[in-house]
Amino acid sequence: MSEVFIIDLIHCRCPQHSSCVERQVKSVTGRSDVGFQIYLLFGPHGQRCNANGENKMSLLETFFSQKTNVHVLDYTTVTESWYRFKLAVDQLDLRTVRVFTSKKRRPMFEAYIEQLFTEVYTFEYITSHDLQCPGHVQCDSPLAPPGSEVREEVRSFLQQLPAKGDVTILRSTLISGGISSISTLSSLNLFSSSRRRDPMTLVAENIRRLAQKAGFYPRRLHLVKVNHSSDVWVMGKEDEPHDYDGIVTNQRGVVIAAPGADCMPLLFTDPVARVIGVAHAGWKGTLMGVAMATVNAMVMGFGSRACDVTVVIGPSVGACCFTLEREQAADFYSIHPDCVPDMAETRPHVNIRLATRILLQREGVLPERIHDDTVTDRPSVTLCTSCHPEAFFSHIRDGLNFGTQIGFLWMDETGTTDCFSSSEH
Repeated sequence: MSEVFIIDLIHCRCPQHSSCVERQVKSVTGRSDVGFQIYLLFGPHGQRCNANGENKMSLLETFFSQKTNVHVLDYTTVTESWYRFKLAVDQLDLRTVRVFTSKKRRPMFEAYIEQLFTEVYTFEYITSHDLQCPGHVQCDSPLAPPGSEVREEVRSFLQQLPAKGDVTILRSTLISGGISSISTLSSLNLFSSSRRRDPMTLVAENIRRLAQKAGFYPRRLHLVKVNHSSDVWVMGKEDEPHDYDGIVTNQRGVVIAAPGADCMPLLFTDPVARVIGVAHAGWKGTLMGVAMATVNAMVMGFGSRACDVTVVIGPSVGACCFTLEREQAADFYSIHPDCVPDMAETRPHVNIRLATRILLQREGVLPERIHDDTVTDRPSVTLCTSCHPEAFFSHIRDGLNFGTQIGFLWMDETGTTDCFSSSEH
């Protein structure tokens, strides 16, 4: 089994630095079977030299010239070293890391790990007062900086990273302000969880870049807390629930959003009552009626009428790529046979978008006020996420390591609605 180790060598004033490197690497290689990778973590570039003027990198090049499993992390900041290490671990598709450091410096590493990694990863610390340089008396290693300093260092580093690719925009002509699909080659994942590799700090930077492009203030973004049901939060009328799949509000300048990675981001506007809403709708939420529950929340909470509400169904998995067990598909067939074009199959294909349209129309939303893939006289905004890897993330296509795009909208101070569906992939 492949293993990965990271050895703390941030010893800026050690007079025996080369001996330290050799000794600690040998101690690690003696603990592991074949298949291990070793990463040596040094301090900033300004600490490359020993007290006697020897250059660390020259020593390393001599010592490790024949060792392909030993890698050097020697960057301008500790943040960049840990970030590059994370990229390497992800490339190896590993999750468990053994960290060799001193007890004194472990809190510092934990502060950086908290910002740059998620619960997907496991860090095993091997800490001892003995894991210091031979000249440990003169190697007065730094203590952990305050958490706020680490967060600021990480935030500043992430902001200066170059973007991958360009931004493209699609618009829905049904809503003033449009619906936008932002695609930048697998780089704008907009959701973090304990089961994914992107930490919240990276996602927060992605959201900041998205906000800068779209023209909103990132701290005013409210993303639904998905529970795959039909609960809707009426913002401004009640306290925020623990979890919910829809938000409706009449507040100006507040950005509301729903995630999707095959599930539908649904966007709602009522230009008469000046109310907006979003919902996350997977196949379970569709059957539970989350789309109409969102419309009803607009009606009950702010006086909207269903016939005044416009609904945009954003990029989501099409019937071409989505199947369910026959028993589950039967529930969609009961909505309308056209929702399941091959009901006789063991795993029939299911059209969750069509089911959403039919359920909305039954409750009073006008057909011409629904923008989905059945609309042919307007630019398409309901592309299949699974069929377009160049533009969208997809759970069905990509498996467990999938990213997430979001649908989002807001009303500016004049009451004009700006509405987007975004992915940067």
